[in-house]
Amino acid sequence: MPARRVISRYLPAAALIGGLLYVTAACGSEASTSSGSGGRAATSPSAERSTTRWQEPASYVYTMTSSEGERSLIGTFRVTVRNGKVTEAVGLDESGRWVAEQSLGEVPTIGRLLEKLERARRDNADKAEAEYAPDGHPVRIFLDHESNTIDDEALYVITAYEPADG
Repeated sequence: MPARRVISRYLPAAALIGGLLYVTAACGSEASTSSGSGGRAATSPSAERSTTRWQEPASYVYTMTSSEGERSLIGTFRVTVRNGKVTEAVGLDESGRWVAEQSLGEVPTIGRLLEKLERARRDNADKAEAEYAPDGHPVRIFLDHESNTIDDEALYVITAYEPADG
């Protein structure tokens, strides 16, 4: 019986040490998305911002799927930006067509999406995460201001990004 007593005596300490090692390893593998905020980036290499900061061009096109939460901006859109403003948004699904027809002003530039991300970080949102393409433009932005609040989330997935020539 002495062997059983030794094991049971050290088991809680071993579990605590193992848990601390797990948490330390997990924290070390995540890249912080902002100093002082609760948001964390995903751990994939594409989640880390490239060393050269992405500069939003004056003109480009991209496809955005906006989902999650109870918001008016839900759907998939092909967005054209000229001189820093959305000049055209074509809804690619039923929700997107409705939003594009009713209020073009709801559809953001990528720069406006990044401003939402930074504002959520400043406001200490529970989640303000982004993943980036190798050139530095965002490909996924997830916002959740309060984890315990239903339907305040926002997910933006950016695909088919093409800077305009000249």
